Amino acid sequence: MSNIIKRGISTTATVTGKHNFRKFLLYNKRGPRIFKQLRAANPDQYPDMPIDKRGVRDTGVTREGKYYEIAEKIPELIVPNLEGCKFKPYVSYRAPNVIQSEFTSQDLFNAIYAQKVIDDFKSGNLNEDGTSKEPSEAEQLTPDEAWVKARKTGSDIF
Repeated sequence: MSNIIKRGISTTATVTGKHNFRKFLLYNKRGPRIFKQLRAANPDQYPDMPIDKRGVRDTGVTREGKYYEIAEKIPELIVPNLEGCKFKPYVSYRAPNVIQSEFTSQDLFNAIYAQKVIDDFKSGNLNEDGTSKEPSEAEQLTPDEAWVKARKTGSDIF
């Protein structure tokens, strides 16, 4: 009698009800509910287990077992008031591309000071060194004050 090996097709599942739970990512699920209750009741007996935050950053720091919120780490959304705005939120792909050159210091001077200098020159309101006899509010700013004012919330830089 010869041993004949036959290979057939099985109609029953090979795992017969068993599942591979390693493929399911169960974040922050370490132990059954009873273990979690025991860990919460006895924090000294069970060491801290690392918690996967899944890419979310903390808004504070923990120092000496106490959590401190840091206001600068909390995101703040500044949304303009669009009440009465006639524009729609959609921009067509057929809209022409706007090509604009770099805004230089010469452009800034022309936009802010040039007209005042021309008017002062025509009316004779310039000193011998070229400064205005009646300076405007913008002309009276020191470089430090102008730098701070340009970086305040609501200025054109933002």
